[in-house]
Amino acid sequence: MEQQTITVGCSVSFSKTVGESDIYLFAGITGDLSPNHVNREFMKKTSYGRRIAHGVLLMGYMSTASSLLLQQYPASNNGATAVSLGYDRVRFLKPVFINDTITVNYTVAHFDHEKKRSTSAIEVINQHQEIVAVAQHILKWVPNS
Repeated sequence: MEQQTITVGCSVSFSKTVGESDIYLFAGITGDLSPNHVNREFMKKTSYGRRIAHGVLLMGYMSTASSLLLQQYPASNNGATAVSLGYDRVRFLKPVFINDTITVNYTVAHFDHEKKRSTSAIEVINQHQEIVAVAQHILKWVPNS
């Protein structure tokens, strides 16, 4: 069976329930112990009423979706290896709470063959079908030796 290459329109989705352990492990790894994420009593006094996930944790889930796309299309771009150049237009539109289930939808939107780059559109939705985050991800396709 011939392996497919990544083209505009290729997409993957990744879903995960964000647990309390995800937030505490991420806080410990990064050192981001903001009360927004780890202090229940502090957050009770805010309009959110409860702790929220780190925005950058959501970006980690975006990265997972990117990896899934590359696993799904291993023969992409004539033997080149994709590396992340970063994320643009990142916005955290709504809070993600402990026990929310998020789905990252990752879709290749553009290829610049001259620069050997692809840009993908990312949308993160919660279990209520609300968009909680968006971004664009840029991959650079580096030739294999």
